[in-house]
Parts: sequence; structure tokens; C-alpha cells
Amino acid sequence: MQSLLENRRLCYFSTMEEEQNEHQLSIELSEEIAEGIYSNLAIITHSTTEFVIDFIRVVPGVPKAKVKSRIILTPEHAKRLVSALEDNIEKFEAANGTVKIQQGPAGFPMNFGGTMGQA
Repeated sequence: MQSLLENRRLCYFSTMEEEQNEHQLSIELSEEIAEGIYSNLAIITHSTTEFVIDFIRVVPGVPKAKVKSRIILTPEHAKRLVSALEDNIEKFEAANGTVKIQQGPAGFPMNFGGTMGQA
């Protein structure tokens, strides 16, 4: 089973073989960043030179959602990120079973699958 640090290395957009052949990179993770930011929606846009991923938190009953984090990547790094995510999803599913994606309007249930609250 891979440690959390090994999974982070995959998100560094390289393979484990590349890392063994190159210098080790020391990565600092502050307490604030380590807490993470919860997101349940991502919007991806691109230009000819970069991909922009906006991570958003949608809250039931609140008509306005805020972008919590924006990541800007080169096309090459975007493709490496997709590869690292696919690799990690395969490993997760091998250990935990297939991740099921619920179908709904635009693939995202705005009522979070429950009943709508009333005041």
C-alpha cells in the first residue's frame, strides 16, 4: 500500500521511475495548506497555452457558490495530472471497488440526492 507521500509524488506530474533517476525534491506543506479545501464541483477551461481548473464548493439551498481555489497548468502538466489521477483511481478501485458516478442533470445533483429543505 502506498503512503500518502508516494501518492503526492504522482501528483508532482512524474512517474516513480523518473523520480528514482533524478534528484529528490523536498516539498514543504504548511499546516494551512495541509488542511485542504473541500470542493464538490470543478469547472475546467483552457486557452492555447494553459488549462484553468476552478474548484468550487456548492452548498444546498445557497444560490451562489464561490470558487475556493484556482489551479493554472500548462497543457503538458494538465495531461500529466490526468495520467496521475487515472493511475490513482485505478489503485483506489483495485483496493475499494469501482467508484460509481450518479447520473443527473448535467451529471451533478444540485439537491445532493436528498430532499430540498424548507424554511
